[in-house]
Formats: sequence, structure tokens, C-alpha cells
Amino acid sequence: MLNMEAPRPTEGFFARELGALLAPDRIRVGAAAARAYECDAYTVDRAEPWAIALPESTEEVAVLVRWCVRHGVPFTPRGAGTGLSGGAMAARGGIIVSTKRMTQILEVDLPNRRILAQAGIANKRLSDAVAAAGLHFAPDPSSQTVSTLGGNIAENSGGPHTLKYGVTAQHILGLTLVDPTGEVVHLGGDATGGPGLDFVGLVVGAEGTLGIVTEAWVKLTPLPEAVHTLLASFAEIDQATASVAEIVGSGILPAALEMMDEGIMRAVSQAFRLSYPEGARALLLIECDGAPEASAKEAAEAERICRAHRALAVEIAEDEAARQRLWIARKKGIGAMGRLAPSIVTHDGVIPRSKLPEMLRFVYEVAEQHRLLVANIFHAGDGNLHPCFGFDDRDPEQIRQVVEAGEKILRKCVELGGSLSGEHGVGVEKSELMSLMFSPDDLCLQADAKRIFNEGDLCNPCKVFPSQKGCIEHRARWRGVAW
Repeated sequence: MLNMEAPRPTEGFFARELGALLAPDRIRVGAAAARAYECDAYTVDRAEPWAIALPESTEEVAVLVRWCVRHGVPFTPRGAGTGLSGGAMAARGGIIVSTKRMTQILEVDLPNRRILAQAGIANKRLSDAVAAAGLHFAPDPSSQTVSTLGGNIAENSGGPHTLKYGVTAQHILGLTLVDPTGEVVHLGGDATGGPGLDFVGLVVGAEGTLGIVTEAWVKLTPLPEAVHTLLASFAEIDQATASVAEIVGSGILPAALEMMDEGIMRAVSQAFRLSYPEGARALLLIECDGAPEASAKEAAEAERICRAHRALAVEIAEDEAARQRLWIARKKGIGAMGRLAPSIVTHDGVIPRSKLPEMLRFVYEVAEQHRLLVANIFHAGDGNLHPCFGFDDRDPEQIRQVVEAGEKILRKCVELGGSLSGEHGVGVEKSELMSLMFSPDDLCLQADAKRIFNEGDLCNPCKVFPSQKGCIEHRARWRGVAW
């Protein structure tokens, strides 16, 4: 077993040892590889892994984990690296176990509306594989063209259509897990609601702390018969939030109810040459789907509500091409912010819908206090906020400001009766804030549940739970800045 206090072994050691387990061309070592994997999309917190392994099967993942346990080496599962809370970052070094080569669809079972796939497959590929049969995988994070099934499971991802269709947990029937000792475990079954304890529900959203998911049976959902999409623009944010409250209060359950502010509008206008009505400060994207007559009626009522709240304009998609154009601001908004700032941190707090106006005003105040660019793009229908701060992560002072601003916003979310996360996870970003929501007894109970699968500290260490063994040093720095 390696002594974690002693100098770590050489790159040659990892290349030789891990190359013998897989193949030399599926092991990455060296400074360039470490830099490529030192963070996920939460770029303010970084740690270089010692090596990156690229298994292609469950059996190879199990072999790698057993080697790590035997040598006392931490290991961190990673999909596409699109996570936004540091969950795929090797906080204590060790090995990154990347699923990027585990991209196979293993079985398609159309009669039972399910599909078995490896964890590294991109979310959208699942839907593409069964679209001709009128089915799809409902969770649709904005990164769905690249984010992986395993990453979606780890974070319990949602997306714009979460309001109606639910998050990942509602769409996973069973999974294969390599546990923190290297044992292969099969959880769940052919259908939801089976007898016994819901271990699948425990693993989904556990952020890779209970083991490495390698395969999963996912539930397929019929494509809606009809889809009606509207984009309403408003001169004031409060008019848009009032429209959200009335739409939901009227009994309409839109498939999506998304909001974007003028910061996002400015970014997508520059990136995609889109134009919006003069004076617009907020956009509301509404999508109703289902039976043609019923969804058309819901869309018409949503349009009436928006106009009653003095919408500047309401654009209605007449065909699929027009629908995709209306979705650009929502799907591409965060990426488009790269035109406004070199680095972006996207937060993920949740509040009651009734608190949206108050919370948005607070976000703008915090951004001004910390001299940060901010834009808001979020799931208005369920109060899941995504304030996006633009900054330069090469500047230690800006890193300090963006971290402090994020903590203020998350504290406010909890104060208003919300939560720390809706779909981005806790990771390293929010772990020290868990006590805002949970008592010491609550956290002890959660730690007990974790120990069912993971009694040690090698499997994705320093994530979710505060002040874990061996993690204090990591949490005391941000890019070498002592706190």
C-alpha cells in the first residue's frame, strides 16, 4: 500500500502498473494529461490526478478499483467532465477512471420501453437510438450532446423538461455498480417499484461516492403527439415571474417553463446574431406537449397569461425549425457567455417560485458587491436557479470574489426555504454548506447510509460530506490561494 504522506510514485510506475491491467495506450500520465483532467466545468477548484485510465468494460473498471484499493490510491469516476460542482475532480490526486470509451448500447428492448447502455454514452444518443420508434430518454440537461449517462446518474441530472418529466432518478430501472472494494453489484430490476430497499435511488445522485456505475437500464418515454412552443419577452423581470406563477397556478403543467435575463440575451445575440424586442429584459420560454387539442389549449392559455402581464411580444413556433430557434437562448445561453468573460461559474440553488423576484434582486446585488458579471438562466417552473458569474480564473482575487458571491446566494436560497442544489450536485463546491440544510444528526445518518457501500476514503473522496478525513488541505486552497 502506498504511503499518502510520502512522495507519490513516478509517472512510469503508474504507466507500467496500470498499462499491465488495461493496455498502455489506455493510460494517460504526464503534465499535459493532468492539466486536461484537473477540473470539471467548476473551474475554480482544481487538483491534478496522478494518472488517467480508460477502461472499456465493467470488468476492467473492477480490476482498476481493486488495484487502487490494494495500493491505497484514491480513484475518481469521470464522464464528460461537464459537471458544475467539482464532482469529477481528483481532490486527493490518485486515478481518474474515465468512462469515455464505455459508449456502447448493449440492448434495446422496445416492447418494455427500456434500453441498456454503458455509462459513458452521451445522453442524446439514447434518444437518437429509439426516436424512430417514437420514444426518448426524457432527462435533457443542456449538455446532453456530450454529458454521459453515468454523469447524469451521479448528479441526478434534470434539464428544461424536468418540470413535467422528472429528473434522472425517475428514469433509471437498474444499474451495474463497481463498489469501492472492486466488487461488481447489480441493483434494481426490469421495472420501477420492485420489492426491497431502493438501492438504485440511493446510488442515483450519490455523485460517485458509492462506487462507479458502469451500465444502466433506462426507461424510455413516448414522444409527445404534439408540441407547442412560445417565447415571450418582457420589459421587466417581475412581469415574467408573475407570468410563471399564474401559469403554474392555473393548473397548466408545461413540459418546460424556462427564464432568461438580459445578460443571457446579450450573450446569445452576440454569439448567434439573434434579436429580441427593444427594451426586453427577460425571456420566458414555454413548451406545452401531449395530445394535440389539450396541449394547444394549454399553450393558448399560457400566451393569454403572458400578454395579460404586458409581454412585449409572444413568438409562437410554427414548425420544428422555428421551435429549435426559440430554444437557442436556453440551450446555448451558458456557452454563449464565453463571449463575455473567460471563465463562468454556474450555480444551482432552488427556491420557492413565489420568491423568484426577491431572489433575483438579491443575485444582482451580490454581483454588484463583488464586481462580477452575472446572467441568469433557469428552470422557472420549479424554482431551480442558475446564476452564471463571469470572471477570470487566472486572477486569484476574482476567484475569491466568485466563491464568496456563490456562497451568499446559496445561503439565501436556504434562508428562503429552498435548497443548495437542484441538479448540479454538491461536489466540493457546496460540501461545507451542507450544515445549512442538515443537522449533525442528519449528516451522521447520511454518512451511515454511505458506509453501506463505502467504508473507506478512496472512492471519490472530499465530495458531498463536509470535513472528510484527508480533505482539509484541499479545501484550504483555490488555485494555490491560501484562505
